[in-house]
Amino acid sequence: METPLNNITVIAIAYLVIINLVTFFLYGIDKRKAKRSKWRVPESTLIWMAILGGSIGAWLGMKAWHHKTLHAKFRYGIPLIFITQIALAAFVYIRFFRQ
Repeated sequence: METPLNNITVIAIAYLVIINLVTFFLYGIDKRKAKRSKWRVPESTLIWMAILGGSIGAWLGMKAWHHKTLHAKFRYGIPLIFITQIALAAFVYIRFFRQ
């Protein structure tokens, strides 16, 4: 018998996998477009994708595609977003789900 926590966990993991994959590929798409001088993904979109849960995908995209690594708001901002998300997740877990 499944508990609500299990359902929440499955939904959260699925969300995080999807948003991180989308974010990772957005960085790749933006890099490809930058090389070809075409339409770009706005920087605000890249940052918001990280804020909405795609910080791991953003960081991996930066590393894999060598993209946005010289921009301070990405080089320092993405790890800061990730650390903040880990701290928030730990707080929520301890406060609401720990028994």
